Amino acid sequence: MSGNNDLHGNAPDQSEIAIILIDVINDLEFEEGEKLLKRALPAAKNIARLKERARRANVPIIYVNDNFGRWRSDFKKIVHHCLEDDVRGRPIAKLLVPDEKDYFVLKPKHSGFFSTTLELLLQYLGVRTLVIAGFAGNNCVLFTANDAYMRDYQLLIPTDCTASNELSDNENALRQMEQVLKADTRPSSEIDFNAYHEESGAKAHAARRNGMKQLNRNGRYKKKRINAGTRKRGSRS
Repeated sequence: MSGNNDLHGNAPDQSEIAIILIDVINDLEFEEGEKLLKRALPAAKNIARLKERARRANVPIIYVNDNFGRWRSDFKKIVHHCLEDDVRGRPIAKLLVPDEKDYFVLKPKHSGFFSTTLELLLQYLGVRTLVIAGFAGNNCVLFTANDAYMRDYQLLIPTDCTASNELSDNENALRQMEQVLKADTRPSSEIDFNAYHEESGAKAHAARRNGMKQLNRNGRYKKKRINAGTRKRGSRS
């Protein structure tokens, strides 16, 4: 990793765990958008509560959002569009308005990792466990989870924080992510962010302790070699 270990101040957080919110800022102005809204709105309320708990625990929150074909737009304009225009997804956007401490990544396709800066951001944050929530569960959430699994991230995908057009599709996607991607699909209320911080702190302490032991061993080994060399030179004189 280069010297700019916080991306020049743009990624100052350090955390073992982060929340990835997939396409939660969405106008839903597409075919079957009304159907998705019906299932996504209850999930959005759960996501809002999860986000609030994460914020109190200093867990980074990353909005990973489709640009919905708006190639000359940016995330702030997409948020403004979903909040201020008379669009179907406005109630969800109002529940999940990003704040100034949140990160955001715009994605061009289904996966949050494809042609984006997400992986680099996660590396700089020190994240190894992802809580993935958002819409749709059988589409962009699933694609993102697949790519995260291939990058060896641990996955938490709470059952009550995703939604798809059809309930059966969402259940099938969750089942696949649990069985194939080894995702933990416990409800969001059972996620204990403080426990992850404590575990991360314990790991860091153990790593530092092991590092000091290794340094001490290396120091003793070098000292022995130096003493041995001194003795050999002394015996030839």
